[in-house]
Amino acid sequence: MTNPPDLPPRSVRESQSEMTELVLPNDTNPLHGLLGGRLMHWMDIAAAMAAHRHSRHYVVTASVDHLEFVSSARVGNFIVLRSSVNRAFRTSMEIGVKVWTENYLTNTRAHVSSAFFTFVAVDKSGLPQLVPPVMPETTEEKRRYEDAGRRREQRLAERELRRAKSVDPNASI
Repeated sequence: MTNPPDLPPRSVRESQSEMTELVLPNDTNPLHGLLGGRLMHWMDIAAAMAAHRHSRHYVVTASVDHLEFVSSARVGNFIVLRSSVNRAFRTSMEIGVKVWTENYLTNTRAHVSSAFFTFVAVDKSGLPQLVPPVMPETTEEKRRYEDAGRRREQRLAERELRRAKSVDPNASI
């Protein structure tokens, strides 16, 4: 699927976002580690910021892929989340989010998590809206752009498989 020709492309840097959160006791489990659900919530917000900036529309989360928890974060750590649009399609965008924990006392950082979010641009009524194409400029942006196309093909194939299984009441999830 190609982007509409009448929307000028936007660079990746135009939509990049960064946010920082402080891990507080209410964000943690009984072992004082950051709750996965809280981190996922922050990641969704960071991804939405990049999607809003790129599309200049309201956006809704359509899917999350390859969410991995690599290391833990503790009470008192900063959580640094960076997001950018990897690729845009007609009405959807793939947003990459990478997360680090920062210990400001030791001045160290560790990779915590990464994921790919798909957002759809919508109007006030929830109807899908066209989004501008992404114009990757660096080697890394071009690699992420190409990888996003392959992941989209996989997502669409998996969705068709799930739809086929949903027709069969005896199929497993």
